[in-house]
Amino acid sequence: MAILRHLADSPQASQRELARDTGVSLGKINYALRALIDKGWVKAGNFSRSRNKLGYAYLLTPTGIDAKVALTRSFLARKMREYDRLRAEIERLQDELGAGQSPMPEAADAVHHAGPNTEAKE
Repeated sequence: MAILRHLADSPQASQRELARDTGVSLGKINYALRALIDKGWVKAGNFSRSRNKLGYAYLLTPTGIDAKVALTRSFLARKMREYDRLRAEIERLQDELGAGQSPMPEAADAVHHAGPNTEAKE
């Protein structure tokens, strides 16, 4: 998903840029791009505007755009289910505590301010 999103925004990004920006190794980017090309989701084309060498533009095909939309919908639905389960668990824990008050407000703030990919440690 991250690779498709990046290619949609920056089709002339090099594999090194893709690797750096997505946090994936260069070898894995190469493998993933080949797989996306084989699936027909991405088309690699030469362009000669590069000063010293030929480069490539990785363009999403119409099938690739449809796949990106489907993956985005699936990802969003999964994250919404996770959110709903987490919200229900938080409400259950608050009910167990009584009046819905956290005994340690700073701990609640830490959970509230944690990013989407982080979890508060107990």
